Amino acid sequence: MTGFGRLTTHVLDTANGHPARGMTIDLYRVDGDEAKFEKSVITNDDGRCDAPLLEGEALAPGAYRLCFHAGDYFSRVSGLPVEFLDVIPVDFRVGDATRHYHVPLLASPFGYSTYRGS
Repeated sequence: MTGFGRLTTHVLDTANGHPARGMTIDLYRVDGDEAKFEKSVITNDDGRCDAPLLEGEALAPGAYRLCFHAGDYFSRVSGLPVEFLDVIPVDFRVGDATRHYHVPLLASPFGYSTYRGS
């Protein structure tokens, strides 16, 4: 494979109206019922990762899971215990590993939305 694709994310705290700085995100490759841990990152001041989660040869076609540690983030921001959402899993597939896959997350302590961004 000779692709130059990449996987990125961006997390917005919709409860407080700003990027979700300091949220932990775990990346897994999924094969059937097995999820293999790849890496853990923490969002920067803009709610993004400092580098792509995967890029180039490391991004292969297949199934992936991003686990956003929203409960820890919102507990830290509010000083309150986790009341509802804890870890938000987002499962998706990469078909063409030469393309850019951007997975934004808009999150609050009680709901979230995600989509394939650009």
